[in-house]
Amino acid sequence: MQVLGQTVDDQTRCVHWSGPTDVVALRFACCDAYYPCSECHDSAGHPAALWPRSRFGEPAVLCGVCRHELTVDEYLAASACPHCSAAFNPGCALHHHLYFEGFSRG
Repeated sequence: MQVLGQTVDDQTRCVHWSGPTDVVALRFACCDAYYPCSECHDSAGHPAALWPRSRFGEPAVLCGVCRHELTVDEYLAASACPHCSAAFNPGCALHHHLYFEGFSRG
């Protein structure tokens, strides 16, 4: 699975988020492509579109450690990858409004 943007390693960390648990890439509805973060997507040259709530049952989150795809519903319920147990950054919840429809800022 290809991850676009300014990645710095093969576990989807990028120049904006490169901590030990920053191992998630998100699929954007506007271009159907995975990016490590919204800031990386900003360089794509088109406005980001939030992943629609009606599609939360579709794969839209990629574990950078094992490349397992999670649905948005699975991701929102998890603190780690259900396939390889890699921990996800709990702080990412503060940014759900940038990726998923129905979340408010903060």
